[in-house]
Amino acid sequence: MSLITPGAAGKTAAEVTRSQLTGGKRDTAGLVLLVLLLLCTLTTLLILGVLLQEVLVDAWPIMSERPGDFLTSTIGSDPATTGVWPGLYGSFIIGLGVLVLSVPLGVAAAIYLEDYARHDHKITQLILVNIRNLAGVPAVIYGVLGLTIFGTWLKGITGGSSVISAALTMAVLVLPVVIITSMEAIRAVPQGLREGGYGVGSSRWEVTRDHVIPYAAPGILTGVVLSIARALGEASPLIMLGAITGLLPETTLTGPFTALPMLIYNWSGRPDPVGGDIGWTNAAAAAGLTLLILVIFFNAAAIYLRNRFERTRLGV
Repeated sequence: MSLITPGAAGKTAAEVTRSQLTGGKRDTAGLVLLVLLLLCTLTTLLILGVLLQEVLVDAWPIMSERPGDFLTSTIGSDPATTGVWPGLYGSFIIGLGVLVLSVPLGVAAAIYLEDYARHDHKITQLILVNIRNLAGVPAVIYGVLGLTIFGTWLKGITGGSSVISAALTMAVLVLPVVIITSMEAIRAVPQGLREGGYGVGSSRWEVTRDHVIPYAAPGILTGVVLSIARALGEASPLIMLGAITGLLPETTLTGPFTALPMLIYNWSGRPDPVGGDIGWTNAAAAAGLTLLILVIFFNAAAIYLRNRFERTRLGV
């Protein structure tokens, strides 16, 4: 049995434990890894800061002169008067569709696979392997799937190449990510919490509803944040579904549609007009800033709910 020496009496418990585990030797490899990780983090933050600065500088001529008109106007042929309302509408509907469809289905599937299904059953194992594989499938494959199923087979319901088809396609795209992150969050719930619920006579569903889901909610919502960010930023499935980049006078659920990634993609490749103060580069940057704000809006809502569940779990 190891004893704490008088010289270690003033140390914290963490320092004493670390000293006993390492035998008093300096962890050189650990320090090198820590420095490398800090350098990688700082480099990533620096690159992110430079990119944000470039976007803000390019978007400033539009956002400073006509921010409201830029958000509410339709797509035009002049970068000085064009707007992003059709793309903003399409991206918002896509994000809303992901929340309404992927989150309930993904969480329900995660609860079943983690707490109800037999883990040693071959069918369950096959389903888990397929879900993990689907999480790594390229987005363009989901675009082909959405075009075939939602854009062709279910054209009478979705309207073909419409924002409904895009929302359903993006919901399917991020569904495996929601399931995997939700399963990890549910797996992290202490088993004693479940056993305590069973001990007072609660049924399995009551334990899941009143104990497991509230405890796992912060982790589940973290996965939701990542899913929404991916769904709003993907452009290849929208290209496959026929999202347009030209004039779109009206926005409907079953008619032609577009989204912010499509506008950014199209405007970035257009040459700036000669002698103009505002070019397509500025319009693309302003659209990118709008998309960033939209992602932050959805993320803020998920983070608010996550913190609320966290306070509820802690009894604050």
